[in-house]
Amino acid sequence: MRHRPGEPGPPAARRPGDTLRIGQIGGVDVLVRSSWLVVAALLAVVLAPEVEMAQPGLGAWKYVAGVAFAVLLYLTVLLHEASHALMAQHYGLPVKSITLHFLGGVTEMDGEPDTPGREFGVSVVGPLTSLGVGLVFLGLHQLVTSGVLGLAVWSLAYANLAVGVLNLVPGLPLDGGRVLRSAVWKATGNPHQGTIVAGWGGRVFAVVVLVYFVAIAPATGRATSTSNYVIALIIAAFLWTGATQSIVSARIRRRLPSLRARSLARRTLAVPHDLPLSEAVRRAREQQAGSIVVLDAAGLPTAIVNEASVVATPEDRKPWLPVSSVARTIEPGLTFSASLSGEPLIMAMQKVPATEYLLVDDDGTIFGVLVTKDVDQAFAAGG
Repeated sequence: MRHRPGEPGPPAARRPGDTLRIGQIGGVDVLVRSSWLVVAALLAVVLAPEVEMAQPGLGAWKYVAGVAFAVLLYLTVLLHEASHALMAQHYGLPVKSITLHFLGGVTEMDGEPDTPGREFGVSVVGPLTSLGVGLVFLGLHQLVTSGVLGLAVWSLAYANLAVGVLNLVPGLPLDGGRVLRSAVWKATGNPHQGTIVAGWGGRVFAVVVLVYFVAIAPATGRATSTSNYVIALIIAAFLWTGATQSIVSARIRRRLPSLRARSLARRTLAVPHDLPLSEAVRRAREQQAGSIVVLDAAGLPTAIVNEASVVATPEDRKPWLPVSSVARTIEPGLTFSASLSGEPLIMAMQKVPATEYLLVDDDGTIFGVLVTKDVDQAFAAGG
């Protein structure tokens, strides 16, 4: 399964506290969440009777066998996620991490494929890997048919084939949903429409899972238990939540192209760093400038005056304070091209959150200042 984060950044800097780094694949950190321990414990308990039947007399070692199976199972999940990561890297997409957790795994990327074909390739390779691994273990089962080893081989074959088939279901957040998204994207030329269609596919599948376990299975006389209902509810909630988040995200991103830095920029006034604040404000009002940029002794922009700080400064102090005292230094990431628009603009703002940004033209000259509040208002108004 793949995930596109809303805000890129170094994996180690934002690694959750409940994860353990166990290595790298292709330069990508492999993380394991503590929830995996819950899976290992559950499998040890659930598989204990099966292990006892397959090889009687193991005693407490049957629980050790269950934990060992959990390790092997998640190694095959890691192969699934690694295939996503390596294919994404093949297409030039940065991959932040691979994380194994309670429900399986997730490959976290910065950005997403820029064509339907690449979206299809990155998405479909995971389920195909699981199916391939399942077929390999199915073949091994012809050679190892008895004992704990035979049970493990058969279980790994079944689990990987099930994961491969399940992930090909055409609904987000499953890989098959992204395959469907790529098809709709190819047909309509609109990736956001593809996401919405695939999101609804995920919602439908969530309902199908719940209805099957709650109504259809009991009606057909198939054995059900409390654990089956709990598992069905967890899976349905996971699918519905992931699909809904995808639909909401697509609807938001569909509106982003109307946001253009150049049209949202405020006219700016450039002043020396030692100019009194009151004089800088007076000049800005006189020239109808909505922002003030502070220049250093060489005439280069070094800071942007913060509007809130100006308002909060008492009037009787403004003549005695240099304008630089209420300005934020222009750090890396606070300057970008005035030609940015849509999602690239939002991504640039998310990398370094701030209230104001300096916009420059292609020749490096100051174009204006982009105020985050103005962008928010434009988006709320529909662009």
